[in-house]
Amino acid sequence: MMTKPKIYLDICCYNRPYDDQQQTRIHLEALAKLHIQQSLADGDYSFVWSYILEFENSKNPYPIRRETIHKFSYRCGQYVDESKAYEIVSIAEPIISSGVKEKDALHIACAIYSSCGYFLTTDDRLLKYRTERINVMSPVQFVNEMEDNL
Repeated sequence: MMTKPKIYLDICCYNRPYDDQQQTRIHLEALAKLHIQQSLADGDYSFVWSYILEFENSKNPYPIRRETIHKFSYRCGQYVDESKAYEIVSIAEPIISSGVKEKDALHIACAIYSSCGYFLTTDDRLLKYRTERINVMSPVQFVNEMEDNL
């Protein structure tokens, strides 16, 4: 039996369905994220939530969006809490050295720490980051890859 892919979605993925949908790319990413969210709810994938996601989501100026994303976080299969900050920072340091912003590096580090196979983002700068430790891709790329593996 094949194991369920374990994924970590950057906060921008959670917010993508709330963005202006007039641009084709944004609309496709939103549809892919909603498909992934349904697959997560159906148990097809496992996902990780972290204290960094919690912090960034708490800064969302839109209460309904913030609460909706927060409620979805309860479905996670694993939570990376602040007690793991030392380990997370040690993983993040070389990522930061490669030019990735600190908060973004902490997200990637949480994903690596929790043994995710995929880190999903809609951030163009992060989509350029490459490592053998995790697959960095957009929600659209992830859906395409999962469809190809059926």
